[in-house]
Amino acid sequence: MSIKDKIAVIGIAQTKFGENFDMSYEDMAVEAAFGAMEDAGVGPDDIQAVWLSTFDPSITGGMGRAGSTIVDVLSLRDRPVSRVTNYCSSGTDAFRNACFAVASGEYDVVLVLGCEKMRDVGSRESLVKGAAEGGHPVWGKGMTAPGMFAMRATRYFHKYGIGRETLAKVAVKNHYHGSLNPYAHFRKEITVDKVLKAPLIAYPLGLFDCTPTTDGAAAAVITRAENAKSFTDEYVLVKGLGLSVGVGDRVFFDPNDPVLNFQSTKEAAKQAYEMAEIKDPRKEIDLAEVHDCFTITEILNYEDLGFAEEGEGWKLIEEGKTYKDGEIPVNPSGGLKSLGHPIGATGVRMIVEVANHLLGRAGDRQVKDAKIGLAHNLGGPGSVATVVILGQP
Repeated sequence: MSIKDKIAVIGIAQTKFGENFDMSYEDMAVEAAFGAMEDAGVGPDDIQAVWLSTFDPSITGGMGRAGSTIVDVLSLRDRPVSRVTNYCSSGTDAFRNACFAVASGEYDVVLVLGCEKMRDVGSRESLVKGAAEGGHPVWGKGMTAPGMFAMRATRYFHKYGIGRETLAKVAVKNHYHGSLNPYAHFRKEITVDKVLKAPLIAYPLGLFDCTPTTDGAAAAVITRAENAKSFTDEYVLVKGLGLSVGVGDRVFFDPNDPVLNFQSTKEAAKQAYEMAEIKDPRKEIDLAEVHDCFTITEILNYEDLGFAEEGEGWKLIEEGKTYKDGEIPVNPSGGLKSLGHPIGATGVRMIVEVANHLLGRAGDRQVKDAKIGLAHNLGGPGSVATVVILGQP
């Protein structure tokens, strides 16, 4: 089912991403959701259904485990609220499900809300603990996200002859963009030298190669395209959607794992490009928010999304082509690297960012003449990916 130009995003909002110790899960949900509703010119009585994205409710005592977490604070009782979790793709998958529900005609106006509280516990009490204590008795023991992506980085270095300096330039770019973003966790520019001298986390990835642990929420209100103008004159259209689960969680035990690309991203992009009728993404996509959980991942994303040929993604950052004023701006928000990664909120935040550029609202980080934008999430060890393409009417 193609829903190209059938769904409009009419309201968007997000909280600041960072160490939001003074805000509860509900506080963040309220700020993002009511902000999006105000932007759309609607209230709780107009919302017919909600898709809630939260990845790990155990961190906050179960907040976000079900839709019941938000119905009271958002005045949404007696409405269907579906909680979505799909690794780091949770937010974009929630958006995708909401789009299909509206396109089917079942609902007219719905809310997509991503919210995650991660800073109220130490790292060893959250995702690291789950990886260390759960699952297979051998697989995953001692394995961390930096470790998994570090192996891909060393293989890329070996095959294509680059080094840590190239990865550092991804971090420098995204921190520069983040310095322009009032919602970012980190708003300071850094240098290549600072990246290279920072403590190592998992060679070759250092502190500045890794996304921080962060709190945050983001929301979007959507409706059918033919109804958009009855709410607002400022809206964007959904052009394409793609979701792929390309491999199981034990990707490193898969003899067919290509190591230097993520099949889930390539397939999700293929689906979204076909729906959006995009033939040459490097020329037709004006900006992209991609899943830079680690600096090496952004480079691999360049290739998997069709912005560069295989083995040539590193050239885009070396030549400065992915800066906000470059040939193919990538992560003008600052990306996960600068904003942080509150997992359930990240995908929705990307959609908010892309929409802001298409509407000319992105301030100092605005991409000039942006008409088509892409949001991409990569989840787990690379097993699941989502791609959303938005465009001006």
